[in-house]
Amino acid sequence: MQRLALTFASCCVLVSTTLWAGAPPAGAGQQSAARLSQRVAQHQAEIERLQKDVGQQESASQAAAQRLQQQDHTIAQLREQLKAAQEAAGKPPAGH
Repeated sequence: MQRLALTFASCCVLVSTTLWAGAPPAGAGQQSAARLSQRVAQHQAEIERLQKDVGQQESASQAAAQRLQQQDHTIAQLREQLKAAQEAAGKPPAGH
């Protein structure tokens, strides 16, 4: 019985020593929270930067689409002018 009690006491001491040694020092929770807050702030700044970049890319894409649309319109007008000029000259339209 004494042997069982001694073994039990030894186990309790071993477990409590292990838990105490593994416990974070006082204030570690505050340091961890501060580090976490800093990381969250960094990630939010990165998200804002990426959103700004996406907005700039979307604006550039829209501007490029408008330029292409204008160029398509100009090409269509030039083709009509070429066709009219060829018909006035009595030549068959090019490419036909």
